[in-house]
Amino acid sequence: MSGTASTTDPQVRERIVDAADALFYARGFQAVGMDEIRTTAGVSLKKLYSVFPGKEQLVAAVLGGRHDLWEQGIEQAVAAAGTPRDRLLAMYDFLEQWFGDDTFRGCGFINAFGELGATSPAVAEIAREHKDSFQRYVAGLAAAAVPDLDAAEELAAQLALLAEGAQTTAAIAGDTTPARHARRAAATLIDVAMRAGTDRTR
Repeated sequence: MSGTASTTDPQVRERIVDAADALFYARGFQAVGMDEIRTTAGVSLKKLYSVFPGKEQLVAAVLGGRHDLWEQGIEQAVAAAGTPRDRLLAMYDFLEQWFGDDTFRGCGFINAFGELGATSPAVAEIAREHKDSFQRYVAGLAAAAVPDLDAAEELAAQLALLAEGAQTTAAIAGDTTPARHARRAAATLIDVAMRAGTDRTR
């Protein structure tokens, strides 16, 4: 996914990816060139291209790191919650915390898809897989809360859409309010699904 050679110093690779991530996320993928990334990372252009032969490989590495951080953040928030219902709602608490970060500029995967998805099938596929992965994760949480399989699947789709919409709205609005709105809507949907699921299994 990263296009990195096996002999690459991991610290050099990490420095390049960190520099690219900060620049891409703050200013956009197309606005930032490899020369600026090289300068920010403090490596030669030759070294940069030996680690990442092209910009697409570097974008893939940046998105891979963002995927890992996203999963870690969500899982930590969910793990701290007690009940299956609370674990679903904890996702929106995580979002609210993230939206409050001064560096928040929306979902990096949506940003990447919007800028590069039409011209880079690889980036489009990475973005789709990230969203599919989140959908599967929410589905697992929903299945623990709602005994009826069909109701759980529908709930998972609804909750994932709420989370995705909150990210985009928060990036445009510049505040954390969308996370709280999404959480309240999620609580309503969860309670309805839990009641419906219980009724169907009686």
